[in-house]
Amino acid sequence: MKNQIRYTVLALGLLAVGYYVWHGLTSDDVFGWVGPQMALPIIAVTIVPIAFAFTGDGIISAFTGNNSSEFRHGLVGLGTVEGVRQTGVYLNEQPQVRIDFRVEGADGKVFASHAKMIVPLTQLALLRPGVVLPVRYLPANLDKVEVDLSGDTSAAQEAMNAAMIRKGFTTPAKLDIARRGLSAQAVVRSLSVPGEIRDGYTRLDLVLVVTRPDGTTFETRTEKFLPPTAVALVQVGRIVGVHYLPENEQEVVLSLPVNTAN
Repeated sequence: MKNQIRYTVLALGLLAVGYYVWHGLTSDDVFGWVGPQMALPIIAVTIVPIAFAFTGDGIISAFTGNNSSEFRHGLVGLGTVEGVRQTGVYLNEQPQVRIDFRVEGADGKVFASHAKMIVPLTQLALLRPGVVLPVRYLPANLDKVEVDLSGDTSAAQEAMNAAMIRKGFTTPAKLDIARRGLSAQAVVRSLSVPGEIRDGYTRLDLVLVVTRPDGTTFETRTEKFLPPTAVALVQVGRIVGVHYLPENEQEVVLSLPVNTAN
């Protein structure tokens, strides 16, 4: 849609200027260049830059709240923020920013890319290195992505789950527990660090005391790979969210937020 708007406006602008020049060259009137026809090139010179500005990356999405038509049905990947800087463009006093991403695609391929979007000043501080966001991308053009605005949390969760399985951070069985299991709270009784590290994530062995819905408790052990910024969430004495199946209380899955960078 962005290119269609630009091509249409540019064509109308060229037509307006062309008509003005043609009228001036073919008119027998000494004032052939002066008259109402002068409004056409003036309007063209005004409208064309505005159209190009308001169809810039992230501008249409800011108006519609949706991804551009080009990316609306793109594949969903996981984008880890590596850097953010303002472009100098503003819309309603809200800045446009360029976000540099390290993206993990649906097939596990990792590539560098970027997105441009309008971000309210109140949310700008949330875009910090290490934050993970679902993004839409086109396999034929990996240089540019868009932050997913579809609100389809299931697609983002599927991308996250696939990535976690590929890296060995979880298993299909544990994901099944997270989907079907009972939600409960648990207290961290003990914590040990075996020293195993995968992709910058450290393995933690935990002993948890889980509270059943009826108020009784049981003790179980589990392991979790976490980034260094999330280790504080599972310190001894902390209350954490878990999921488990009543028929197998020894398999417990922790429920922790994805973005824990400070």
